[in-house]
Amino acid sequence: MRLSRLTSLLMALAVISMVTADIAIGQTAKDESLRMGEKRTTLDPDIFAGNPRIKEAYQVAKDIPWVLDSIYCFCYCKESPAFRHKSLLSCYVDNHASM
Repeated sequence: MRLSRLTSLLMALAVISMVTADIAIGQTAKDESLRMGEKRTTLDPDIFAGNPRIKEAYQVAKDIPWVLDSIYCFCYCKESPAFRHKSLLSCYVDNHASM
């Protein structure tokens, strides 16, 4: 299951990299048509100041939530009775993505 979570994170980071590159050159429209319904806000990235990689991931989640909310999380937290996440964005509304 750890490999699935790593694969999910890598796929999400690849998508995020492409989207942020497009945003930087002003070519991305904010398409919310595929959102899965996560309405909670992400944690403040500064909470993770001790780990730059985690802080950057939370910053990206904060910057483009509509993208992460359209991606299924492959760590199976959606199916877990403990988490019941709606999308990959749900992992960033608590400390789940930092584990």
